[in-house]
Amino acid sequence: MKIKDLVVLIGIIGIVLMMVVPVPVWLIDVLLIINISIALLIILVAMNTQDPLEFSIFPSLLLITTLFRLALNVSTTRNILANAEAGNVVKTFGSFVAQGNIVVGFVVFIILVLVQFIVITKGSERVAEVAARFTLDAMPGKQMAIDADLNAGLINEMQARERREKISKEADFYGAMDGASKFVKGDAIAGIIILFINILGGLVIGMTMKGMGLAEAGALYSILTIGDGLVSQIPALLISTAAGLIVTRATSEGNLAHDLSKQILLYPKLLYIVAGTITLLGLFTPIHIITTLPIAILLTYAAMKMQQSLVKKLAKDEQLEEEQQIEEVRSPESVISLLQVDPIEFEFGYGLIPLADTQQGGDLLDRIILIRRQCALEMGVVVPVIRIRDNIQLKPNEYVIKIKGNMVARGDLLLNHYLAMSPGIEDDLISGIDTLEPAFGLPALWIDEAMKERAELSGYTVVDPPSVVATHLTEVIKKHAHELLGRQETRGLIENVKESYPVLVDDLIPSVLSIGDVQKVLVKLLKEKISVRDLVTILETLADYGTYTKDPEILTEYVRQSLSRQITQQFAVTGDSLKVITVGPSLEKKIAESVQQSDQGSYLALDPSSTQIIYQRITDQVTKLIQSGQQPIVLTSPTIRMYLRQLLERTMQDIPVLSYSELEPNVEIQSMGVVNL
Repeated sequence: MKIKDLVVLIGIIGIVLMMVVPVPVWLIDVLLIINISIALLIILVAMNTQDPLEFSIFPSLLLITTLFRLALNVSTTRNILANAEAGNVVKTFGSFVAQGNIVVGFVVFIILVLVQFIVITKGSERVAEVAARFTLDAMPGKQMAIDADLNAGLINEMQARERREKISKEADFYGAMDGASKFVKGDAIAGIIILFINILGGLVIGMTMKGMGLAEAGALYSILTIGDGLVSQIPALLISTAAGLIVTRATSEGNLAHDLSKQILLYPKLLYIVAGTITLLGLFTPIHIITTLPIAILLTYAAMKMQQSLVKKLAKDEQLEEEQQIEEVRSPESVISLLQVDPIEFEFGYGLIPLADTQQGGDLLDRIILIRRQCALEMGVVVPVIRIRDNIQLKPNEYVIKIKGNMVARGDLLLNHYLAMSPGIEDDLISGIDTLEPAFGLPALWIDEAMKERAELSGYTVVDPPSVVATHLTEVIKKHAHELLGRQETRGLIENVKESYPVLVDDLIPSVLSIGDVQKVLVKLLKEKISVRDLVTILETLADYGTYTKDPEILTEYVRQSLSRQITQQFAVTGDSLKVITVGPSLEKKIAESVQQSDQGSYLALDPSSTQIIYQRITDQVTKLIQSGQQPIVLTSPTIRMYLRQLLERTMQDIPVLSYSELEPNVEIQSMGVVNL
């Protein structure tokens, strides 16, 4: 056994022996000084710990010091009653604190005991109890958080073990502090009882055994008793304060002095207010300015020094931040952040800043939220976050919309004007700046506020600039929705369906099709502006036909047929009739004969002359329908629909191509033209 272990064991045994074995007066003086030294050391350590677990021995130390004080109380009581003395330390404390007045000494002793018992010990006990309870309640959540970090790779096994041990030690520490606080509470009660025992016993012994008078015995034993009480209660008060500091310092970045200087003295302006209040207190009350002015000057000086320190600290932090940014730019890893491409960007010139500035009444951010909701409802996709930024390289009133870093649309706005679109009958009295409506390319005018009312009365469609931008952005997102749907986004949609239809998803993925296969089908639907919101039906169809073919083109045709009701309602907007351009037998035969098979699937192989003729004849029919105010729709048989769509995809991307099997039986089809070769 090591020497320090023997010292601790002998010390604890000695404490117990002190209660039954008489101790010389000179040794009592030494032990009382040691008791005061230990108390001072404990409170200083408690003030300088950053984490309560750094002083985890405190509960046991609290028990030992309490036992030590009680042993000293017993020894001093034995000497006071037996020999009418308890050493120089006790006598000095009794005489110095009491100042020759027994009542004063007694009152001071009672106040110290009450402060320790009612204020410090009671509060520390309550804080330790609550901390122990909350620590135990939070243990399962903390354990789960550690397991989650370990599974995510944020920490290794060693770090996880250390964190688990720390949680366990915290629970043990606060539980031990809760119990140890009871010892301090009992020590305060014992101090009061010992006080009365010493006084009453001293009076009896002094008058009956030592032949003293009542006054002489009362004076002698009262001074000794008060000194004994003070010399034991002052260390007890220090240790109780240390217990309160330990259990109340829940979160700390440094020792007590560091936290005080950083948190309380962080607001120098408040010191000026305190200094002014103290000055006014001296001017308008009998306290007098001579007493308050030095304190006010000291506070003002401290506030000035603190402000200077804060300014220097801010300048130093800014310099460090700039140096850190320079280092990050120089480091190879800084290039990686430049590789990130935003899915959607909306850039605008400085003249359009009020659109996005809420302080200037701009509501663009709110409109974008509504746009994302609208696209989710109409297209069934979650639109990524739209990055909004100003661009000084653009014209003041210009804006551009980018998809994956590439510009796909642009427009110009006049913020103090309105966009007016004619109903077809022009009003010569309405004047403005000629322009094109950016979303659909329709002729329009920018008119001012004075012309707005007349334009509305004339049947013009009048739109404010934010609505113009919102409409344009919505149409661009719908047009390019298929570019925004990747495998990651598809997985998110599938996971959402899996919450309600787990059997469907488990049956389809990955045994039948992969997420990439499903994504290809969804992209083809979105490319033709077919909503994928009914994802359950889409996945059911893919599960049915995915075992026969993996060709996304063919799977898309099966899905379109399953969505016949949705497609019919989307295009038959006038009710039960649908006006279409039908593909004649000769053209269908030509396309069917031109289909070629390969290892990658089937494709259409038409000669250039036939392709040009088909383009021209379909264009003629489409032009006629547009001139009559109808939406052009091409209707063909299911076997060639996807090939005809491939043929028209580049030149007539916005023209819907439907098949008979995609329409409900109750819809009336009106052929407005036939395309033949």
